[in-house]
Amino acid sequence: MPSPTKMAGAPHPRDALFAGEKPFPAIPACEHFAGSEKLIGKALDLQGELGRVFDVTCDCEDGAPAGREREHAQMIVEMLVSQRNLHGMAGARIHDHTHPHWRHDVDILVGGAGHKLAYLTLPKSTSAAQVAEMIRYIREVATQHRLERAIPVHVLVETHGALHDAWDIARLEDVQVLDFGLMDFVSGHHGAVSSANMRSPGQFEHALIVRAKTAIVAAALAHGVVPAHNVSLELKNPYSVFRDAWRARNEFGFLRMWSIHPSQIQPIVDAMKPDLGEVADAAQILLAAQRAQWGPIQYHGELHDRATYRYFWEVLQKAKVTGVPIPQEADSAFF
Repeated sequence: MPSPTKMAGAPHPRDALFAGEKPFPAIPACEHFAGSEKLIGKALDLQGELGRVFDVTCDCEDGAPAGREREHAQMIVEMLVSQRNLHGMAGARIHDHTHPHWRHDVDILVGGAGHKLAYLTLPKSTSAAQVAEMIRYIREVATQHRLERAIPVHVLVETHGALHDAWDIARLEDVQVLDFGLMDFVSGHHGAVSSANMRSPGQFEHALIVRAKTAIVAAALAHGVVPAHNVSLELKNPYSVFRDAWRARNEFGFLRMWSIHPSQIQPIVDAMKPDLGEVADAAQILLAAQRAQWGPIQYHGELHDRATYRYFWEVLQKAKVTGVPIPQEADSAFF
């Protein structure tokens, strides 16, 4: 006799809870940037060791030497299609809309590694119209190469124009993540915001930066898009990185954060993890709900229905991508 969680007619939560709707992306809470072939290789090797708890972003924008943009993009393609990209969890940041090579980046990356490319990150956009143009070109190149998947797009919000258009950007097709680019955003204030606010505690306290962060999170979450926090400049103190990630998650609602050094990855993942007790509750609630064909249930004297089931399903997905242990019965039933 089949297990109750596997019984015929007991649909999976992704089918039962999001019929006809866009499910929230279940992606890792940490995104690690690497620019050179050596650093990309090290990052992919580390990902192979730690598992599917962080993405690797191969950087064409800041990583490519001037005049060697094509060779750099081709190197990234070779890394993406290599056996070192074990989990297929590597994307790339291309040049910005004003750079003459951005279309070539797309041609090379999508044409050479579209089947393995986890996402493309678009930097320094100044309007939703620019982002829309770049997404259209990405889709055109993907169609030319007969890709059967839409390549997710991550958009860096680091200019005044992009912040103004954040809601319009978040609703664009294929946008999966809104990233906050703190350094460029501060630089764009012409000295009105000091460099001290590129690090803690200023980055969480200056009114203009707080406004930008909350606006980005609100725009992202309203459109089923993941809000991603800027880097921590601290490279030698893992606790400082953990604290930045914890504040980003618990005070501002960011669900992902950038890493610029391998030592930052684990602190970010740890800070972004869901509570272990909540994971255990989520597992039991969803198993009971599935047995009840997703009708209302009682759990520890509380009523739960589809509204709370959606929340707890996302808790379990976040646990999966941050390495939090999930009770075996729920892991077998849902993953």
